[in-house]
Amino acid sequence: MRPSTWADRLMGLLVRFVGLVILLATLVAAAASFLYNQSQEGDQAARVAMQVNMRLRDHVAVLEGVRALYQSDPSSSGPGIRAYLSSLQPQVRTPGMEGIGIAAAFPAGAPELAEAQLRQNYGQDIKVWPTTTDQKIGFAVVLVEPYTPRRHVALGFDMYSEPQRRAAMRRAWQTGMPAASGVVQLAQERAAKHKQNGFLIYIPVYTRQPTSPLANIATRPGTRPVEAFIYAPFRSQDMMKAVLGEQIEGIRGIEVFAGDGPSAPLLYRHGQVGWDAHVQKLRVADRVWTMRISYGRFMDRLGRPLGIFLFGVALALLATQLHRVQQRRVGEAQALAEEKARHAEDRELMIGEMAHRMKNAFARIGALARITLRESSSLQEFEAKFDGRMRALSDAKQMLVTGAVDSVELGQIVRRELEIAGWPEEKRAALDGPSVRLCDEAAQAVSLAVHEFVTNSIKYGVLSGAGDLAIDWHREQGEIELRWIESGLAETPHIDSESFGTQFIRSLIERQLKGSWQRTAVDNGLMIVIRWPDNGAQN
Repeated sequence: MRPSTWADRLMGLLVRFVGLVILLATLVAAAASFLYNQSQEGDQAARVAMQVNMRLRDHVAVLEGVRALYQSDPSSSGPGIRAYLSSLQPQVRTPGMEGIGIAAAFPAGAPELAEAQLRQNYGQDIKVWPTTTDQKIGFAVVLVEPYTPRRHVALGFDMYSEPQRRAAMRRAWQTGMPAASGVVQLAQERAAKHKQNGFLIYIPVYTRQPTSPLANIATRPGTRPVEAFIYAPFRSQDMMKAVLGEQIEGIRGIEVFAGDGPSAPLLYRHGQVGWDAHVQKLRVADRVWTMRISYGRFMDRLGRPLGIFLFGVALALLATQLHRVQQRRVGEAQALAEEKARHAEDRELMIGEMAHRMKNAFARIGALARITLRESSSLQEFEAKFDGRMRALSDAKQMLVTGAVDSVELGQIVRRELEIAGWPEEKRAALDGPSVRLCDEAAQAVSLAVHEFVTNSIKYGVLSGAGDLAIDWHREQGEIELRWIESGLAETPHIDSESFGTQFIRSLIERQLKGSWQRTAVDNGLMIVIRWPDNGAQN
């Protein structure tokens, strides 16, 4: 392995490691950004819940003040409470309440006392309603301030006759603390065009004078007598709008449930609450309600982390791609260097082969001259035979070098080489094998290989005048096999080492023919077997 290969691999590992570190850092940064944005939304939701809780506590504080005023002088409750609320202006300081009212106790079936209070507060004959109830006592609305025509329809309503209100009033009665009702429709909604869900908060006013005519009206075992409830009605949409103001425009969805979780009755809904909503708890008098807020900025919350993640991935990919480009360039440079080295090697080989060919050509010409001389009985016969063989050799070489034909038949190459070597015609005619057409490159390789066999045989083998020569070729399992067999030689050839010519043959067979060859020398004989693929272009 080249020394630079280790450096290339180390650089590749380093680039991958850096890319992995960038990717992990990107994931951490994206997750941190996502969690930070989510935490910001959670903080905003907590601030909204705190605003609602603080506003409700302010409302309860106003109710406590009204109760203190009422207890100080129940006989002047109407004018005194009007003056107090006119000075306090809760609808301006702590908007959200529908008003402040008083629900006074009266015996079931005898509403005269409550109706007298209504007449005293408003100067009108207002009847208590509903007229029938299954309760022994009732609590009729005798005062609602600030007064409006829409709130006027609530006057005289017996709150104790309705189960949701009655349950909250009983809790306030037993504990003496503010109590919130469930989701109800306020009595004044009868005159409203757009009706809203509502709820009420009650504070009890206990009887302080045992001789009071109200002392024995609202009495329960184990509790103090109650003569009235101070209460505040709330319209859900009006209250949330008053508390949140313009903030509500930045909230995609908000829900308020009168209880623990989404299974509780729904009091208020605005917009659409998504799956990523933030859950907050509201303290409404003596009850815990649930608020779900969705800001709908999921894509905004995801956008920055996604941008960070994509940027990191792009950096990692860029680093990897730059390394790949660098590797490709290094590989191309190495391949070019190897190609140049291979060409230089081929040139050296061809130069050596040319020198070797020239030596062989001279040796072959000399051998042909000697063979022709032995066969000739006169100088004129020698001249004719020698001149013809030299022309045949020249024609064969010219055909191979210039590529005068598209393909050459294998048998033609073998016979021409043997003819030039002076092998008898009857033996050449006896050569047998299938027709194998060779392309120009393959024909040159085979011709040069056979030429080398003939030359060596002329120098040292059968064609020098001793022994027998057998040549055949055939197809076998997709390959062409050519066998050159010399037997009856004066001695067994020495093939332990390869001469330059042998190396040249091996190079031709392995590179140009993509084949193989094998030499075997035993018992004063030599066998050479060449195999190469039987490509369709050669047949």
